[in-house]
Amino acid sequence: MKTKTLKHIGLAIAVMVGMSACTGLKKMAKKANTVTYTVTPNPMEMHGDSIAVTVTGKYPEKYFGKKVVLTFTPVVKWQGGQKEMKPITIIGEKVTTATGQKITYKTGGSFTYTDKIAYQPEMKNCELVVKAQGAVKKKTKDMPEMKMADGTIITPLLVKSDDMPIIGKDQFVRNIPMSQPIEIFFLINQSNVRPTETSKKEMKDFKKWVENTLKDPARYGYKNITISAYASPDGEMLLNQNLANERAESSKKYFQGMFKEKNTKYENGTGEGFYQIQTTAEDWAGFEKLVKESTDKKVMENRDVILGVLKMYPDLETREKEIKNLAATYTELADKILPKLRRSVDNLNYDKIGRSDEQLLKFATTTPDSLNVEEILYAATLTNDVNTKLTIYKNAEKMYANDWRVVNNVGVAYLMLNKLSEAQTQFDKADKLSPNNPIIKNNLGICSRWKGDRKMAMDLYKQANGAGPEVAYNMGIIDIQNGNYASASSNFGNYKTFNAALALVLQGNLDGASSTLDQSKEKEDALSYYLKAIIGARKGDTNMMINNLKTAIQKDASLKEKAKTDMEFFKYWENADFKSVVG
Repeated sequence: MKTKTLKHIGLAIAVMVGMSACTGLKKMAKKANTVTYTVTPNPMEMHGDSIAVTVTGKYPEKYFGKKVVLTFTPVVKWQGGQKEMKPITIIGEKVTTATGQKITYKTGGSFTYTDKIAYQPEMKNCELVVKAQGAVKKKTKDMPEMKMADGTIITPLLVKSDDMPIIGKDQFVRNIPMSQPIEIFFLINQSNVRPTETSKKEMKDFKKWVENTLKDPARYGYKNITISAYASPDGEMLLNQNLANERAESSKKYFQGMFKEKNTKYENGTGEGFYQIQTTAEDWAGFEKLVKESTDKKVMENRDVILGVLKMYPDLETREKEIKNLAATYTELADKILPKLRRSVDNLNYDKIGRSDEQLLKFATTTPDSLNVEEILYAATLTNDVNTKLTIYKNAEKMYANDWRVVNNVGVAYLMLNKLSEAQTQFDKADKLSPNNPIIKNNLGICSRWKGDRKMAMDLYKQANGAGPEVAYNMGIIDIQNGNYASASSNFGNYKTFNAALALVLQGNLDGASSTLDQSKEKEDALSYYLKAIIGARKGDTNMMINNLKTAIQKDASLKEKAKTDMEFFKYWENADFKSVVG
C-alpha cells in the first residue's frame, strides 16, 4: 500500500515538472542571466527628493515563452530594507488574457520602463534589482533576482542653507548740507555796511552761531559763503549795477573782518571760490514777490494795477516810468517795498558732520539713547559680529518699537544665529507693522524653507518681488532642492557661491562650476574642495579628484567617511590612491 502511494506522488511531481517545462517558465528561469538590463542613470541619482530611473530590458531569441505573462518589478534594496517600484506586465506573443508589452519567441525583443520613488536616507547605498514572476494560466515561477544598478548619488543634498535675509536699510547721512542765512540792508544809493546792521539782533545771532561752530570743526565743515547783492528797480541801470557790485564787495569785506576777529583761516577763504558773489542790478523779481505778499492797505488796493504794469511792459525803463506814474502808490512803494530790495542775501554754507564710525559703534552699544534711529541702524552695519549686531538692534527696538526696520533687523540677527523661532516671531511682528513689505516677505520665506515648507517659501518669495537680488538667490536654493538646476542657475545670477557652482555641476557644466568656485569667497572651504573632487571624478581626472579630496579631508576630517560611501567616487573605490586618501 505504501509503495502504491509513493508511486502516485512521484507521478504527480513528474506531471508538474512536465507541465512547467511545457509552459517555458523553467527555461526562462534557467536562462535568466541571458536577459540584459541597462539602467539610466547608473549609479542612480537623487533629484528633487526622488530617484528616477529608466530601465531598458532586452530578451534574447527563443527565450520568452509564447504564453507567458511576466510581472517585472524593480526593487530598491538596502541593508535591512527594500522598496518596490511600480510593476509592469510583459507578455508572450500568444497571450490573450492580459495586456502588456509583447515579446516574440523567435526574435526576442526589448522594453523600456520609467518610474521614480521618493528618496529616503537608507537609499544612499543601495542596489536596484529586478524581481520577476512568470505565469502561464495558474502556474507561476519566480525568476532569479538580478542586480541592475547601484545607487545612489545624492550630491544635490550638498546645497548650503546660505539663504540671504534682507535688513531694513538705514537712511543715515553723515554730512548734511546746511546753510546759515543773514541779510544786510543798505540805504538808497549807498553801499556801506552800517553799524545799525552789524548790531541788529539777527547779525548778533549769526556771529554767535559762527563763534560756536568754529569751536567744533569736527562737526561743522564750512564750504563757502554765497553773497547775492541787489539794487532796487529805481534809478539808472548803470548806477544800480555799480551799487549792486559795491554792496556785494562791502558784504564780503564785512565777513572777512568778522573771520579775522576770530583768527580763523576763513578771512580770505579756504581757497578759490569761498566767497561766491552774484549781483542783480534791478531786482524786479523781488519787487513782484513783495508786492504780492504785502499787507499794506494802499499796496493791496493797487496790487492788480502794479502787477499789470509789470506784465504789460517788459522793457525795464518803461516799466519803471509807468510805476512812478502811479504817483501816490509809488510813494507807498518807495516807502514800504523798495527799501527791502536794497540788500545782500548771504548764506554761510556748511556740512553738519556726523559722528565717526568709531563713535557711532561705541554709542550704539553703550548709550544708544544718544543716537537717532538712522544712526543706530547704520552703526549695526559697522560690525561683523552677529551678537553685537543683535545687541544694537535690540537696543534700537526698545526705543523705536514701531519702526518695522528695527523689528525686522532683530529677526535677521536671530536668523544669522540660527535661532529660527525667535526670528519668526520678529518677522511676524514686522509684517504687522508694514504689511506686504517685500523685504519682510523674503525673510518670512527663509523661515518657511528652514521649516521644510518649500512651497510656502516660494510663494513668499514671489510676494517679495522687488526687494533685491537676494530674493532670486533664495529661490535658487529651492530650485536645487526641487531638481530644477537650470532655473537655479538663472536665479543665482551673478552670485559666485558654492551653491551657484553646485547648480552647474548638477547640470553637467563642470568647467563653469570649477570657475565659479575659484571666484567664490568660499573657495578655501572644505566643502568647496570636496565639490571640486566630485568635478574631477565626473571628468575622469583622477589627479584633480585626489588632490582636492585630500585638501578637503585635511580641512574637515569628517569628509573622509563621507567620501568612502559617496557614489560620486564609486568607480574609484578600488583605486589605490583613493584608498590611501580615505584610509
